[in-house]
Amino acid sequence: MWSDQDADPLLTVDDLHVTFGSGRDRVDAVRGVGFTLRAGECLAIVGESGSGKSVTARALLGLAGPTSTVTAERLELEGEDLTRAGDRRWRELRGRRIGMVLQDALSSLDPVRTVGAEIGETLRNHRTVPRQARQERVVSLLKRVHVPDPELRARQYPHQLSGGLRQRALIASAVAADPAVLIADEPTTALDVTVQAQILDLLTAMKAAGTAVLLISHDLSVVASLADRIAVMYQGAFVEQGSAEDVLESPAHPYTRRLLAAVPGVRPRGARLAPPEPDRVPADAATACRYAPRCPLVEERCREHAPPLVSTGPGHGAWCWRTGDEEPSAAVTVAGAGRERSDEVVIEVSGLAKAFRGPDRRYRPAVAGVSLTLYAGETLGVVGESGSGKSTLAALVMGLLEPDDGSVSFLGGPWSRVPEPSRRPRRGRIQLVHQDPLASFDPRYTVERIIGEAFGSPGRRAVRRHRDQIAELLRRVGLDAGLLTRHPRELSGGQRQRVAIARALAPQPDVIVCDEPVSALDVSVQAQILDLFVDLRDELDVALLFISHDLGVIHHVSDRVIVMREAEVVEAGPVEQIFESPRHPYTRSLLAAVPQPKAHTDITSAH
Repeated sequence: MWSDQDADPLLTVDDLHVTFGSGRDRVDAVRGVGFTLRAGECLAIVGESGSGKSVTARALLGLAGPTSTVTAERLELEGEDLTRAGDRRWRELRGRRIGMVLQDALSSLDPVRTVGAEIGETLRNHRTVPRQARQERVVSLLKRVHVPDPELRARQYPHQLSGGLRQRALIASAVAADPAVLIADEPTTALDVTVQAQILDLLTAMKAAGTAVLLISHDLSVVASLADRIAVMYQGAFVEQGSAEDVLESPAHPYTRRLLAAVPGVRPRGARLAPPEPDRVPADAATACRYAPRCPLVEERCREHAPPLVSTGPGHGAWCWRTGDEEPSAAVTVAGAGRERSDEVVIEVSGLAKAFRGPDRRYRPAVAGVSLTLYAGETLGVVGESGSGKSTLAALVMGLLEPDDGSVSFLGGPWSRVPEPSRRPRRGRIQLVHQDPLASFDPRYTVERIIGEAFGSPGRRAVRRHRDQIAELLRRVGLDAGLLTRHPRELSGGQRQRVAIARALAPQPDVIVCDEPVSALDVSVQAQILDLFVDLRDELDVALLFISHDLGVIHHVSDRVIVMREAEVVEAGPVEQIFESPRHPYTRSLLAAVPQPKAHTDITSAH
């Protein structure tokens, strides 16, 4: 590691607070956060969605928002007091001394400007190179972040690049002016495992060259491969901080242990990832431990007084009254243990092929010669890189696309190459759960109406006729009936995904096609959704075609796996065989690219 621990910090944060609104509407998004960051060092801030990670990052850039109030005892960048910075000074600092890489490169890059123009804007704004040298510098930056054919890519638009190339272009823009500090906010979320590995290698090289990296992530596997130190955040405050090794191998706070327990691949395959929580007894929000309502070690003082920082070793400590205490143990229960596979075939795919015409008007295969069989009550995992054909396969199986060649049969009858009216009587028996449920919901509808429409009757009539069934579906997916009158944007990401699953269950399907259903969720919410899918499969005997780029997720939920590369299936078999004895070099390369946290194994498991 390049970092010199005796060197002065590049970034110093002490007692940072960020609030929104006032009075009864006041929200304390960040409460008393403090840390330092030196050259060549990576500090990772981890936690659930809504914990305050991204708000902290934006406050360090002066981008917390016009309705926010930001205060700090110290907020210094290379010795400069940022609490006194005005808008003009912040514009000078952003990009020049502190850069930021956001999660979604497609929405972060301007769709009507070329990649070269996007990177060149940073150079122009900060006047780091003469005008005549900007194009050469842009190409040099793209080379630096390992973009192939940089001269060509500089002339292309964001939509013409893959997800990995867009993310590299975004990093090139962020580091164009050579900032001393780089904030990376979920830089690998929703990227496939090989592209993720490439981005992590790039950030590692930048750190080794002396760049200080503040990594925001909910993915503990990513954090383990890059971070020197980790700060765990919960409801706006740090609950644990220490070296990456200490936090991952000897977590001191109960919340940290639960985050690690939720990582697929750390628990035994099929074991529940989301441990049961105690009854939520209200605590004094002003003075108590915020984690008390969820903590298995909670006692009365936790609900009355904020815990102190307790040291558990050099540079490692947790804000907890019961730091180091063991949690009540429970037997590991593997969902579906001893369950025999049904011989009933629900989907048969034979020699399926589909090609699309590209910008150059040449046809390129998206799916080529794919065959598979899905049995009742089984989970078949489909894994591969972005662009391998997974989502096209899902659309073909759903009957949303017609194949160029091959066939799909569903419940013993033809499903492809038949008129839609012939499919309509069975249409409700195969359902789809998307990666982004918000995009598939009508924002004007309430939860009640979104689910009610799945019963086949239009509008409010379906809601009135099936109101009790809708409430029961919400209960089945772990949601309260009080959410029925809410709109999609009033729900969290995990709640929206549960509503999407409830809607898919309404017609009592035989098959649910799950297309990246947990890729955008944080680790604890992901754990709850994966447990829910396994429970529904076992209780309802529904078959799942589960598509994901996350091998940990695929390993955890699947009975069998097919591996796709460049439109073809390169390997297929039982999940244990694929993961323990892969035969194809591509499968082996995928498995080798998966980062793994060195997690604490003495953790509470589920019943």
